[in-house]
Amino acid sequence: MANITTFFRKTPAASLQAYFQTKPFLLPPSVDWTAKESDIATALVAAMDTLTEKERDDLIIETDRVIALADEPGQNALYDVISNRSQFDAILGGHNKALWALVNEPTNFRLAEEVRFNDEKRRGRMWSGFVVDPKLTVRHDQASLDAFTDEIRKKFSTTRVHVDIFDRHRVLLGSKPHKLAQVAVYREGRADDALGFDGAGALKRQLIKPVYEASLTYEPAEGVIEVVANDKDVREALAGYMGRHLLGIDFKGEKLPTRQYDLSVLMDPFDFPSDPAAPPGQAIECVFVKELRFQPLDETYQRVTLEYNGSSTQTIWEMADHHIGPSADRHADWTITRARLTVRFRPEGKSRRPKNLNLTITTPHGCNLKGLTERERLIGEKLLRVWGIRKDGAPP
Repeated sequence: MANITTFFRKTPAASLQAYFQTKPFLLPPSVDWTAKESDIATALVAAMDTLTEKERDDLIIETDRVIALADEPGQNALYDVISNRSQFDAILGGHNKALWALVNEPTNFRLAEEVRFNDEKRRGRMWSGFVVDPKLTVRHDQASLDAFTDEIRKKFSTTRVHVDIFDRHRVLLGSKPHKLAQVAVYREGRADDALGFDGAGALKRQLIKPVYEASLTYEPAEGVIEVVANDKDVREALAGYMGRHLLGIDFKGEKLPTRQYDLSVLMDPFDFPSDPAAPPGQAIECVFVKELRFQPLDETYQRVTLEYNGSSTQTIWEMADHHIGPSADRHADWTITRARLTVRFRPEGKSRRPKNLNLTITTPHGCNLKGLTERERLIGEKLLRVWGIRKDGAPP
């Protein structure tokens, strides 16, 4: 109930009243819409006990969807697909905006959920990218969509497939929004059984048919298809179907260049340049190098790891002078294969507590960015490029 309590307390009473008027059930008289906002929220929480189990479960599911789009990435996703921009702009508060979208533009609300799913999973373990021709036109006609959908049905031996295709933008820090087309795919999986309770409360095995979601995007400026799905072979198959039926090309399966990281800039004391005009939340207060792992060039099976715990009077480079050797010797005989950094940002607004971003980079291809939030990932990508640690030419 914690999420639904948060939803009630962060959404204006007028919006909540309009929302509950769309429901088939009635709230008890204890919910007085003329009372103080805090009292209304408390009464709504108590009113949950008066609903049937199904009504309560449906309400929790719906409010969880609203909360998921109430933060900054969720608001960006909504703004990208919403139809009535002027009215959406006039609404204040993330929860209030998301609730308005759910009630007034439910189809676009679902598209925003698809945008959020794609951007959260992008560059993570469920992601693959492929190089294709740039400046292609994505086909939206029914015949092309039918051919694309039929391929998916045959591949996964299912008759139930739902496809959404729409145009959107991807917002990247420090650059203009990138235009792209997104395709969301939902397919029914094979039936399985699981234990559950029936309507009478008896425990029995029940058949379930899971629904699997996948997301594809095509960015015409870069000529890139990106796919988010739970299996590598599925991602490549879906990219091929998109190329063949929605882009009209012969898909070759060429993957995006692998990201390359170079830690040689950390061989000597490094100032970590930052943007003095960075927006709130991105202004750097300081950067701590917490760990450097050195490897001798002529003995690749050995490692020497130096860790800085914050209490030492020596910097990690002074430790390297003592344990590894002076700068000239390090450059001549050693390479750095891993580094751990903590980026401390200046507090925002009234907050007195700074936020930290912890980065772990392992050469040549490893970085923990894929496990971070979308915002942290975007900020981390930008900083690693500015510092010269990320060296490849792959799209951001």
